[in-house]
Amino acid sequence: MSQFEKSLFENLIVGDYANEGDLIQLITDEEDGQQGTENLKEQIPILSVRNTVLFPGVVIPITVGRQRSIKLVKKAQKGDKLVGVCAQINPNVDDPSWEDIYQVGTVAKIIKMIVLPDGNTTIIIQGKKRFQIEEQVTEDPYFVANVKYLEESFPKSSKRLKALEESLKEAATRILHLNPEIPREAQVALDNIDNTPFLTHFLSSNINASVESKQRLLEINDGVERATLLLEFMLKDIQMLELKSEIQKKVHTDIDQQQRDYFLRQQMKVLQTELGEEGPEKEVEDLRARGALKNWPPEVKKHFEKELDKILRINPSAAEYPIALNYAETMVELPWNEFTQDNFDLKHARKVLDADHFGLEKVKDRIIEYLAVLKLKQDLKGPILCLYGPPGVGKTSLGRSIAAALGRKYIRMSLGGLHDEAEIRGHRKTYVGAMPGKIIQNMKKVKTSNPVFVLDEIDKLSSDFRGDPSSAFLEVLDPEQNFAFMDNFLEVEYDLSKVLFIATANSLDTIQPALRDRMEIIEVTGYTQEEKVEIAKRHLVPKQRKEHGLKANQIRFEKAALVKIIEDYTRESGVRNLERAIGKVVRYVAKSIAMEEEYDPKINVETVRKVLGAEIFDKETYQDNSIAGVVTGLAWTSVGGEILFIESSLSRGRGKLTLSGQLGEVMKESAMTALSYLKSRAEELGIDHRIFDQYDLHIHVPAGAVPKDGPSAGITMLTAMASVYTQRKVKSKLAMTGEISLIGKVLPVGGIKEKILAAKRAGIREIILCRRNKRDIDEINENYLKGLEFHFVDTVSEVLDIALLKSKVDRPLQFSFDKEKKSKD
Repeated sequence: MSQFEKSLFENLIVGDYANEGDLIQLITDEEDGQQGTENLKEQIPILSVRNTVLFPGVVIPITVGRQRSIKLVKKAQKGDKLVGVCAQINPNVDDPSWEDIYQVGTVAKIIKMIVLPDGNTTIIIQGKKRFQIEEQVTEDPYFVANVKYLEESFPKSSKRLKALEESLKEAATRILHLNPEIPREAQVALDNIDNTPFLTHFLSSNINASVESKQRLLEINDGVERATLLLEFMLKDIQMLELKSEIQKKVHTDIDQQQRDYFLRQQMKVLQTELGEEGPEKEVEDLRARGALKNWPPEVKKHFEKELDKILRINPSAAEYPIALNYAETMVELPWNEFTQDNFDLKHARKVLDADHFGLEKVKDRIIEYLAVLKLKQDLKGPILCLYGPPGVGKTSLGRSIAAALGRKYIRMSLGGLHDEAEIRGHRKTYVGAMPGKIIQNMKKVKTSNPVFVLDEIDKLSSDFRGDPSSAFLEVLDPEQNFAFMDNFLEVEYDLSKVLFIATANSLDTIQPALRDRMEIIEVTGYTQEEKVEIAKRHLVPKQRKEHGLKANQIRFEKAALVKIIEDYTRESGVRNLERAIGKVVRYVAKSIAMEEEYDPKINVETVRKVLGAEIFDKETYQDNSIAGVVTGLAWTSVGGEILFIESSLSRGRGKLTLSGQLGEVMKESAMTALSYLKSRAEELGIDHRIFDQYDLHIHVPAGAVPKDGPSAGITMLTAMASVYTQRKVKSKLAMTGEISLIGKVLPVGGIKEKILAAKRAGIREIILCRRNKRDIDEINENYLKGLEFHFVDTVSEVLDIALLKSKVDRPLQFSFDKEKKSKD
């Protein structure tokens, strides 16, 4: 109900001046407000009031709370009881000055003064005559001013004035009818007012308008102009009441279950506010406030605001509500264009990389190159690096070191066994249990848009009926596309171009060609014995000592002990098994300390043998060349390089070829190619051609439970066959690798560095390679090549000349042949 309606039809409404409440007006017998104005003084005290404007002829109660105002009222009550009443411009000012009050007000007479129990004073005042402040006399102890009184200018009688009066009454009557809460008797009071000046003063005092609007009416001297503006304000009030009435009718007519739920939710909101609980609207507003702090693209911001508006329209008990809320929370938690500062100190970066990893010079140089370009250009899309090599060489931990060198956040995502495309791109949020893909989840977790993101074991991705994850990575790992990566759950583009992706892989064969093409392949090869010793001393031993709670003076490894573990108890390219063996020795010392047993803190070869038991690997078994047909080859596996033995034997039969050792198709074809070549060159090699028809050949590769495949054992198989057919020894401590063709060409193979390290571990001194593999040897550090002699060949005949000795074995096989049957004509 408006202020006009309340005061007009209840006659008295109690207000609170000090607490900015609604003020209530009385109808007075002195309707024109001019009686008793002949004794008005030009200098009067000024009382400032809040939230109301006093008009002549109107009686209002005011509760006085300020000390200045109380002094003024008490002084006036003892004197002529006259005060000047002016409205405050800003009602929030507690101690107003002259600039804070309007200059036009109404002089009033104090009718009654009441002292309330709480110490405040209430006065009932009656407006007398309007005035304007001419001179500000003083502010202490209260306002005093010289004023000029303003005269009313109403025409005595005119058709226009009569029409205005009727219009004002009709408007007031219309307001009565539009508000059913107003009693019908109020119409009687309205009809009894027949004084036009008082009618305008009374209605002006009670209209539903702001203090500024009422003050504007008070300052108008022309009565017709004031009545016209008053009518305008009342007509606006009527329009608002009619619109309100129309809306209420529609609500009562069209109310349904959804609207009923809305009203119940509003009531719940009020109850939750009273109980101090947060409602749905509070959650949305919190999200909106957090979103305002985000530095996201304009289209993303627009989409986010749209989603928040949608949440407000959803019933909190509906199934869609938590989904929509979870989506909005995901968006606001993502680091949109939030970056960490890169550290461009290249010397510091190199120092960090060297401290964390021994060796791996090619990888370190590539990272320093990336930092150098980024420092010069200040804007470089993140490269996609793929660290490729055997397990245990430090590929994954290298990613953490790169993050530390750059000063970036680090995140790791394991891809082993991942076979669902939705794990990368996410699910559409319409599905039950929908969530973003692991890329977006990790970006939300790391809270920065330029982390070092390690994609571990990218070669272990698999595909099934749920999609191909490796195809989803085509967009993630393409710098020309990933600036607008689209996650199914997120539904808006997310920029991944500043992320430094580092993939790790043990094998490149299982990586999709298109995906492999998007990555810069950096080979991380195995370690030499010297490098393993340094890694153990610098990293593995301190790490295991710390993990087992030992101090530096409680355990110390001799170099010979570390060499013993490396040579006799581990056979790998990396250092993972070496760390396990060191950990076992450290646990032995920890047990001795805990049980207060005597022990020697210096770990020597005897201690290693005591703790780890008998040697697992024996190099002497790889140097036995006294039997014809046994040749040492070099192979590459997913765990690094290994030496491979090819054994061959002959037995009486019909020329049958038998292959064993779980060989793959490519390896079987290499054996058949080698046999065909020997048959075609039997006379040159001094082989009786009858052997091929009357003796069966058996080729076996030991460790039969381990699958083996590939073409690199071609020359090894051929040498083994040639050795057993000719019964000539194979040179001691010699190994070889290479593919053969049917016409005797030796072709290049891969994994040269891994194979060379395996040869060194086994005590090999000479290696036969294809001449085109010489370029691979030139790229290897000289430290890896010490103690090795390389023979680069182009043809099989060169291989046999180098590998086979002139002398036969100690007990050569004696061949016997059946007499050839003459063919009948």
